[in-house]
Amino acid sequence: MKKTRKNVREAALDILESIQKNQAYSNLLLNTTIKKNEIPTKDIGLLTEIVYGTLQRKMALEYYLRPFLNKGKKIEEWVYILLQMTVYQIVYLDRIPDHAAINEAVEIAKKRGHKGISGFVNAVLRNMLRQGLPSFNEIQDDIERLSIETSHPHWLVKRWVEQLSLEEARKMCEINLTAPTQTARVNTTKISVDECLALLIEEGFQVEVSAVIPEGIKILRGNVAHSTVFEKGYLTIQDESSMIVAYALDVDKPYSVLDACAAPGGKSTHIAEKMNKEGKVLSIDLHEHKVKLIKQNADRLDLPTIETKAMDSRKLDSTLEAESFDRILLDAPCSGFGVMRRKPDMKYTKTEADVDRLQKIQLDLLTSVSSLLKKGGLLVYSTCTIDKAENEEVVEKFLAENVQFERDLTLAERLPLDLQQYTTGNELQILPQYFGSDGFYIAALRKKVQ
Repeated sequence: MKKTRKNVREAALDILESIQKNQAYSNLLLNTTIKKNEIPTKDIGLLTEIVYGTLQRKMALEYYLRPFLNKGKKIEEWVYILLQMTVYQIVYLDRIPDHAAINEAVEIAKKRGHKGISGFVNAVLRNMLRQGLPSFNEIQDDIERLSIETSHPHWLVKRWVEQLSLEEARKMCEINLTAPTQTARVNTTKISVDECLALLIEEGFQVEVSAVIPEGIKILRGNVAHSTVFEKGYLTIQDESSMIVAYALDVDKPYSVLDACAAPGGKSTHIAEKMNKEGKVLSIDLHEHKVKLIKQNADRLDLPTIETKAMDSRKLDSTLEAESFDRILLDAPCSGFGVMRRKPDMKYTKTEADVDRLQKIQLDLLTSVSSLLKKGGLLVYSTCTIDKAENEEVVEKFLAENVQFERDLTLAERLPLDLQQYTTGNELQILPQYFGSDGFYIAALRKKVQ
């Protein structure tokens, strides 16, 4: 007997249930579900929208549902998720009529449960339509309201308000609810930006030049990972804010460069391109399978100056020669609060304890790699987070314990003009709302000559 394939909403329910139960990664689950159920191309967008949208807005959806659920009544997990994803469609998706979304939910409830469950689902959703949604304005406390309205945990919103201000925290929470634009970096050792754009347009992609990075491009329609241009090694998919690192590193000569936490290799390959395939880049990562990714990227882009090794960067000072690198990049493991748009499930699993634990790892890594830098050399510390504990505090603690290092106050001079406004001294902090990129932090440190 032929197995019936699941439709878009059934598939979305399965994915959301698996994320809830197994802490599974949404992007990986989406890809396997699309293949397994042979979801038609025209429906992939809707499936992605429902899954990511329901995840992104989880706390707001729970708030909307609360008045229509009996507090004492136990609801099965899948039924609650089905209600959330249906409310998401009703509230946030204009192109789906309310009655169609409700009918679909009732049909799924019949199929997966029994008549009582489908009746319950129908009653809750129709009640909501009849009575209207509760307003967020009913929440008096500013932080609590922002937390629920934008579906970010209370502790995180409180932290951001304290570190940034209520207004900046609001802007960041709001942009975190939007899908990021794909961006890529042109491999200028092989092709010019204009030539690359022309080839992509020829292939049917809608693209434009980045407003902030000279070799960056924005993809407004299509996924360039599936392009001939990508296959030929003319470009690398990379976020604009992550492209700033190679500028901060000041690799204008054939230097010896260490990239201490390099996978999947976006920054290593950019550094090698900046040095025009001269000098040497040693790209280290802890895991063998991730090191293979760096190697694949370097080979595709035809960058033979990149050498890869699987090693623990916390122990590099005991395995590599002291003062043997002109430049060191430490793009440290971090909370990833700057990339929440790409990983919406992340915000519900992180805790304040994670931030404290990461700070220790970041400091250990910095201390380990620092002895490998030549006198007068440059050490760039970067993260894709916006949290001061993992950024400014780490740098301050490192400098207090390592007097042979100082802040490199010439950072702004090396950056593209439009980025200089975000620099203070030796540090640069990009928030996602500045130009639609990931949130990112960079600090430049110089090893004293004497």
